[in-house]
Amino acid sequence: MERTRTRAGAAVFLMLILGHLGNALEVPLDPKVLEELAQPPTITQQSPKDYIIDPRENIVIHCEAKGKPHPSFSWTRNGIHFDIDQDPKVTMRPRSGTLVVDISGEKAETYEGVYQCTARNKHGAAVSNNIVIRQSRSPLWSKERNEPIRVQEGEALVLHCRPPAGLPPPIIFWMDVNFQRLPQSSRVFQALNGDLYFSNVLKEDSRNDYICYARFPHTQTIQQKQPITLLVLNLDAVNETVAALFNETDFFSDGSVEERKPTFLIPSGSSSSKMVLRGQVLELECITEGLPTPEVSWSKLSGEFPDKRTSIVTFQKILRIVNVSDADAGEYRCTAHNRLASIHHTIRVTVKAAPYWITTPRNLVLAPREKGQLICRASGTPKPTINWAMNGIPIENSPEDSNRKVEGDTIIFEEVQTGSSAVYQCNASNEYGYLLSNAFVNVLSETPRVLTPANQVYQVIRNNHALLDCSSFGSPIPKITWFKDSQSSTLEGDPYLLHENGTLEIYVAQAFNSGKYICVARNTLGIAENHVYLEVKEPTRILKQPKYKVAQRNMNVVFECKVKHDPTLIPIMIWLKDNGELPDDERFLVDSDSLTITDVTENDAGTYTCIMNTTLDHDSASAELTVVEAAPTPAVIYEQPDPPTDLELTDMKPRSVQLTWIPGDEHKSPIHKFVIQYTDSLHDHGHWHNLTHVPGSKTTAHLELSPYVHYSFRVLALNAVGLSDPSNPSHMYKTNPAAPDENPSGVKGFGTERDNLMILWKPLSGLQANGPGLQYKVMWRQKDVDKNWTSVTVANVSKFMVSGTPTFTPYEVKVQAINNNGIGPDPAVVTGHSGEDLPVQAPDSVQVLVLNSTLAEVHWEPVPPKTVRGHLKGYKVSYWRERSLHKHNPHRVEQQFLSFSGNKSHGMLPGLQPYSLYLFNIRVYNGKGEGPASSNLQFETPEGVPGPPSFLRITNSNLNNLTLEWGPPNDRNGHLTGYILKYQQVNNSNELGPIEELALPANKTSVTLPNLKYSTRYKFYFNAKTGQGAGPVITEEAITIMDEVHPAAPAFGNVSSSVGEDGMLISWEYWGAEKHVYVEYIIKNDNTLGEEDWQKEYVNGSQAYVLKGLKEGLSYRVRVVAKGHDDQAVLHQSEELLVTVPAMPSRQADIATQGWFIGLMCAIALLILVLLIICFIKRNKGGKYPVKEKEDAHTDPEFQPMKEDDCTFGEYSDTEDHKPLKGSRTPSNGTVHRDSSDESLVDYAGGDGQFNEDGSFIGQYSGKSSIRETAEAHSPVNTTAMNSFV
Repeated sequence: MERTRTRAGAAVFLMLILGHLGNALEVPLDPKVLEELAQPPTITQQSPKDYIIDPRENIVIHCEAKGKPHPSFSWTRNGIHFDIDQDPKVTMRPRSGTLVVDISGEKAETYEGVYQCTARNKHGAAVSNNIVIRQSRSPLWSKERNEPIRVQEGEALVLHCRPPAGLPPPIIFWMDVNFQRLPQSSRVFQALNGDLYFSNVLKEDSRNDYICYARFPHTQTIQQKQPITLLVLNLDAVNETVAALFNETDFFSDGSVEERKPTFLIPSGSSSSKMVLRGQVLELECITEGLPTPEVSWSKLSGEFPDKRTSIVTFQKILRIVNVSDADAGEYRCTAHNRLASIHHTIRVTVKAAPYWITTPRNLVLAPREKGQLICRASGTPKPTINWAMNGIPIENSPEDSNRKVEGDTIIFEEVQTGSSAVYQCNASNEYGYLLSNAFVNVLSETPRVLTPANQVYQVIRNNHALLDCSSFGSPIPKITWFKDSQSSTLEGDPYLLHENGTLEIYVAQAFNSGKYICVARNTLGIAENHVYLEVKEPTRILKQPKYKVAQRNMNVVFECKVKHDPTLIPIMIWLKDNGELPDDERFLVDSDSLTITDVTENDAGTYTCIMNTTLDHDSASAELTVVEAAPTPAVIYEQPDPPTDLELTDMKPRSVQLTWIPGDEHKSPIHKFVIQYTDSLHDHGHWHNLTHVPGSKTTAHLELSPYVHYSFRVLALNAVGLSDPSNPSHMYKTNPAAPDENPSGVKGFGTERDNLMILWKPLSGLQANGPGLQYKVMWRQKDVDKNWTSVTVANVSKFMVSGTPTFTPYEVKVQAINNNGIGPDPAVVTGHSGEDLPVQAPDSVQVLVLNSTLAEVHWEPVPPKTVRGHLKGYKVSYWRERSLHKHNPHRVEQQFLSFSGNKSHGMLPGLQPYSLYLFNIRVYNGKGEGPASSNLQFETPEGVPGPPSFLRITNSNLNNLTLEWGPPNDRNGHLTGYILKYQQVNNSNELGPIEELALPANKTSVTLPNLKYSTRYKFYFNAKTGQGAGPVITEEAITIMDEVHPAAPAFGNVSSSVGEDGMLISWEYWGAEKHVYVEYIIKNDNTLGEEDWQKEYVNGSQAYVLKGLKEGLSYRVRVVAKGHDDQAVLHQSEELLVTVPAMPSRQADIATQGWFIGLMCAIALLILVLLIICFIKRNKGGKYPVKEKEDAHTDPEFQPMKEDDCTFGEYSDTEDHKPLKGSRTPSNGTVHRDSSDESLVDYAGGDGQFNEDGSFIGQYSGKSSIRETAEAHSPVNTTAMNSFV
C-alpha cells in the first residue's frame, strides 16, 4: 500500500513516500526537527570514478558525507586500508573525508591506484565508488625522418599521423608551417584515427609542410610530427619525354588521368560490424577513393535516423549519433558513387549497455515493528548482477537478522527493531561497468508534530475550492482528523475531502464555511493539534461597464466603470488602452470609477479596458472609442508668436540669476508659456537644453545654476499654434567651480568571474562635475567581516575590477565624486556580491507523485544556500519518456526541461504521455549555470484514453455494402478494449440521418457493413477505447455503388501531359472516393497488343505521375483508372490521351572507343617494338655510335623540366650519395662513363637521339657527373616504365 509523510523547508510542502510492503517515512527539513533525529551517514559528494589528475597540481580526492552524529572517514587504496597518518604528504580536511596529496618533490604516479572512502557513525557506514586515480600523460613524438612522397596525379593517398598514446587520448589536426589549418573537402579530409586521406590527388596538393599536430587536452600541450613533403606527378611530363624518344608519338593520348570507380578504404569489404555502449556517441566512418571524387550518403536499413541526435559530418564521411539508445541498433548502409559506379557497405551496429538504474534504493525511515523494503533494480546489456552489502560488508558476511530477507534485487524487512539502523549498499555490475548506491534504514520512534504554522489564515473567493494544510511528522505515521469550531464530529464526506497528506479540501466554499478549523495528528505515542482559519470573501464584479463612444475631435469623453467588491479587500483600479498602459498625458484623468479624456485626438481612438484587482480575484470590461472630425467652423488664421526680445540678466549670484525679456507679437493666439533654454560653451558648446518654463503671463524667471558652467540663455514663446523662433542669446554668465554636489548614480557591485568583484557606476556629466579634475573614489569592504574600507581613486572610467575575492561573498561598495575644489557628499552604500561559481550539490530526497495519466508532481529537498555559490535562480527538472508500457509503442521521446524559478521545492510535470515509463532528474542553477544532477528516478503514468486510430479507409464499395479497414492508434496509452464505429446517411443537401452504432473488439482491423442503400453517401465516425474511456474520433465518407440503371457521375477530368527531363508528366483531376488509382499506357497502332498488355503504374494519392522509359519518337495511348479493393474491377476511367515522345539527337561517339582508332594504336606500338629490336641487334654486332658528353648534372633537388633545344630531361639529385655505379670508372675530370654492358635505353633519353630511315638509332650520350642511385627512380620516365614498352 502507499503511505505519505509531509515535510517542511523554507515553506511547508507536500511529499509522498511510496512503500510496497509497509510504512516508510521521510524526515522533514525543519531544522528544529533535524537537530533531534539520529541519521545514518549519507555520501553527499565524491570524486568521479575515473579521475585523471594533472601531475603539476596537488591531488584532491573528494569525499563528503552527512549524518547525525557527524560521521568519521577512512580510506582504502587498492583494497587495503590506507593509513594517511603514515604519509606526511597526505592530509584529510577537518570534518570531511576529502584527501589532499601534496606532490611537491614527489612523482604523481606514486599515488595512482583505486581509492574508496567510508563514512561511518554509530548508525551505519556508507561507502563511495571506487575512484581510479591516473596521471595524465602527453608523451613526445618519436624521432623520425619522413622521405618525400611521390604520387601520380589522380591516385589515392593516405598521410599517416600515428600520434603517441596519451591519457586522455590527444585531439588530432593538420596544419601547415604557418600554423594555418590545411583546407579539407570531400576529396581531402581527416579520418577518425587522425590520418589525412586523399580520394585522388591533384597537382596543387604538392607541398612540403603537411604537419600533424596532437593536442593533449588535460595538460593543454601540443606535440608536432615532422613535416611531410608531397610531390604530385602529372602525365603531361611523361608524354613530353615519350614524344622526344619516339618521334613525337603521344602514348598517353591527351595526358588526362584515367577515371576510377569508387573503392572503400575504411572500412574494407562489403560489410562490417561495430559495438557501441548505450548513452555514448556512435561514429560510423566511410572513407572512399576514386576519380571523380565519390559522393557518400547514409541510410538505415532497419528504420529511420533518430531526430535531433543524428548528424553527418566531415563532408558526409562520418555518421554521428549521440546519446545512443537500444533503438539505434541495426544495419546502416554507406553508399559511395561517382559517374562510373556505385558501391555499398553495410555496418551492423550492436548496442550494449553498462548498468543503469531502473529503481535506485531509497532511504527508509521506519517505526519499530513496521515493515519495509529496499529495491535495487538496474538494467544493462548484458543484464547486470546485483550484490548487496551492509555497512560496507557483503551481506552474506554480515550478522544474520531474522527480520531481514534478501530476494535478488530486493531486501524485505519484517517488524524492524530499535537499534537495527544500518546503511545498505547495492552494486549492479556487468562487463562494461558498475553502479553503487547507498540507502539507509533508520528506525525511529517519534510523537506527532504538526509542521503547518499555527493560526494560519486562508482566504478564498466564494464558490471556489479551499485547501487547508496540515503537514505533520511522526513515527509511526500520524493519522489526521479535522474539526470545525467547537463541533465534536469529524469533517468527512460532502462537502469535505480529506487527502492522504492531511490536507482538507472544500469543493465549493460558501460564507458559512468561514471559521476556525482544528487539525489533529495522533499515533500510538501521542497527539498534536493545530488551529487554522478560513475566510470566504465575496467576488469582485463590475456592475456598470464602460460603453462604446463616438466623439468629435477636441471634445471630452468619460468612460464609467462601477465595481462591487468584498469590503474587507482593498481594490485597485487599472485602465488600459489597446492592452497597454495609458499614454503619459495630463489629458487622461483616472477617477475611482471613471476615466476622462479631454480634448480627444485621432490618436486617442482605440479599446479602453477597466480592470479591478483585489488580492484574491479581479474583473474587467472593455469599450471602444471612435474619434471623428468636428463640424466645420469659419476659418481663423492663427500664427505662432514672434520670438521674445531684449533678454537681460540681473541679480547675479554664484548659483542663480534673474532673466527678463519682452514678449513678441501673439498673432491672435495667447501665449501659454515661455520656455527658457541654455547652452554651455565650456562643456557642450552649440547644444541648447531646456532649463525651465514659466506661464505666458510672466516675463521674468529666477534661474537656478550649477557651478563651473559658461551659461548663455534664450527664450521661446508657445501658443496654440506652436513654438516661436528662439530669441537672440543673452550675454554669457560664468559660474565659479565648486566641490561636487552629487555622487555617481547607478552604483552596483557584481562578479564576472568567481574570484572578482566589478564595481560599476554612471559617471557624472560635465554639468554635474562642478569643476575641473573630476575623479571617483571607489570604496569596498566585505560585508560583516571587514571594518575598514579599501579604496582607490580613478578618473575617466565608469567601472573598477577588484580581483582575488572569495566566491559569491557580499560586499559593501560606494563611489564618491572628487574634483579640484573638494569632495562630494557622503555616498550611499550599496551591497553587491563577488562572482558566482557553478553549484556543487544536487537536490536531495527527490520524490514524485503521479497525479493522473498526463500530470506528475515532483518534490525535492532544496540544496543548502552555501552550495549554490551564487544567486539562486531556481531548479531545472530534466525528464524524458524512456519507453511505453505497451509493447507496440517502444519508442523513446527526447529529453524535456522545466525550470522552476526561485527557491522552490516542488513543481508539476504536465503533458506526459499516458501508460509510459519516465525518468527524470533535478539540478539547481544560479546566474553562472547549472549544478550536478540528482540521480535519475523513474515513475510510471497510468492508462489514459487512446489516440486516434492510425487510419480509416473504405476498401470495398458495392451496391449495398461497404468494407472498412483501420489501424490501431499510434499512441495506445493503455490496453485497447475495443473500437466504436458510428455511421449515418448524408443526403444531397448535406443533411444527416440517424446514427447507427457498432461496438467492435480490439483484435479486429476490418468490418463489412451489409444492407446499406445503394448510391448513398455515408459518414463514418471511428475511435478506439481503453479502460479509461474512448479516444478522439476520426471520420471518413464513402458512397455505395449506384445501380446499373443510374449513370454515375464522371470521377476524372482534365487529363493533360507535358514533356520533362525525367520523362512524360501526366496530370489529372479526380473526385472519386476510391484510393486505388493507376496510370495505364500502351503503344498506339500496335495491333499485336491486347487489353491485357496495357502497362500500369500505381499512383500513391497524388494527381500527377511521371512516365519514364518511353521510347523516343513513338506515340502512346494513356488513361487513368480507379479500381476497387481487389484491384480487379475498374470503377472509374478517364478519357484516353494521345502523347508523343519527341526524338532526341544522337550523341557523337567517343573516338577512344572506335575500332579504327584502336587498330591504329596497335600498329604504332608494333612498329616501335620492331624498331627497338633492330636497335639492339645493331649494337650487339659491334656497331659504333658517336657519343657526345652531357653537361654536369644539376644539383637542384627539384624536378628539372625538359629542355626545348635538345629535348633532354633534368635530373633529381641525392646529396647523400655520390658513388659511381658499379662497373664504371672515374676519369680525372670527374665525369663517369658507363661500360657498354651497362648501357640501356634510359641513357639515350638525355641525348639528341633520332631514328634514321633505315631504322638505326643515331644519338649521343655521355656519362653523368656523380651518378646518383635515385636519379632513375626520380625521373618521370624510369626503367620500369620504359620496359613496359619493350
